[in-house]
Amino acid sequence: MGSDLAMLPRLARDLTEPEPIPEAGIARACELMRSGRLFRYGEMGADQNDVALLEQEFAAFVGRRYCIAVNSGGAALCLALKVLDLQPGEPVLVNGFTLAPVPGAILHAGGRPVLVEIGPDYVIDCTDLRAKARASGARILLLSHMRGHIADMDAVMAACDELGLLLVEDCAHALCAAWDGRAIGTFGTAAAFSAQTYKHLNAGEGGFLVLDDDDRTARAILQSGSYMLHGQHRSAPAADVMSRWEEQTPNFSMRMTALAAALLRPQLHDLPRRAARWNAIHDRLGAAIARSQHVRLPARSPKERYAATSVQFSLLGFGDDEIAAVLERCAARGLPIKWFGAGRQRGFTSAPRHWRYAGEQGPMAQTHATLAGLCDIRTPLSLTVQDCDLAAEILREAIETIVSARAETGKTGRAATG
Repeated sequence: MGSDLAMLPRLARDLTEPEPIPEAGIARACELMRSGRLFRYGEMGADQNDVALLEQEFAAFVGRRYCIAVNSGGAALCLALKVLDLQPGEPVLVNGFTLAPVPGAILHAGGRPVLVEIGPDYVIDCTDLRAKARASGARILLLSHMRGHIADMDAVMAACDELGLLLVEDCAHALCAAWDGRAIGTFGTAAAFSAQTYKHLNAGEGGFLVLDDDDRTARAILQSGSYMLHGQHRSAPAADVMSRWEEQTPNFSMRMTALAAALLRPQLHDLPRRAARWNAIHDRLGAAIARSQHVRLPARSPKERYAATSVQFSLLGFGDDEIAAVLERCAARGLPIKWFGAGRQRGFTSAPRHWRYAGEQGPMAQTHATLAGLCDIRTPLSLTVQDCDLAAEILREAIETIVSARAETGKTGRAATG
């Protein structure tokens, strides 16, 4: 393969490259490091209020009453389930296209994941949701807006109302997204966001839980690890609400540091610009990829406003060996592509069959058929128009090369999914 690729152009761009931290964040982080005061609370007063300010700003940005900043998106999901009084071994519904920390958060909170099928457009199948809810007796749906693909929220909310389900939204990939004009993260009883490096906001690690209910918020603040310093929160219910919970609520030490908040605050202010740039990259690359007859991009509703940090597509009619060959050829030209249908989990990709810790889930045939050809290209903000066009050309060339090789050997690929 090396000889025939030597003369072809390579993508000279690191797709894992994050955007630099804004200078204001770097300056504030240096101030904190010189002071040594990296903890979010101060016994002599709330002199280091970066986290409290960020919580206030994030709640306003999303459109929720309250925000609690924690050390990861997974911790935010765990806290959401805890304040919904999840009981040991209680079933929690979750769509089958997500990342391992999501079923992990259910187990962390003491629950039991019940995986729901997805359809060909990568979002939850509401017919299977109804069936799994009735069969399991679950009262909570943890809906993962995986890779920023937004389900028909009208249908999801109708199912939740019909079944009496409490909705928790995993918005790790959906900050700035909306459905029919309503912000994603405002549909559920609670919603969780991430500030891990490859999300919309980058603190290395970090997360946010947003809520509207006074008592659940009080418990989440205490559970996040406020000690008796919860008066230093700016995004919090009244003191009498906090006081009635403070001796009944355990401390789980999930706090965000002042240093992380210092890095995040200027990013939040700049997020609308960055989201628009991400979508421009997504749309350019997606349109160019879709020129191949062997590629399918998921359909999106006109009601959906997405905020994409990567591009997903399905390779149609290819066997596993052929997909592996396509991706190997792309990688040889500098274009790494993730594959959710691979036999072994790798990097940040996995599928329900890899989550043995989640317990027996049945075949999940529809989900695995969709994931079989589902691929993913990360789209850093540094990508240029030329980079997007070259990446698409690399993928199309790899596809056509493997299709031509198939024709020469008389082999046929697996039936198309989706």
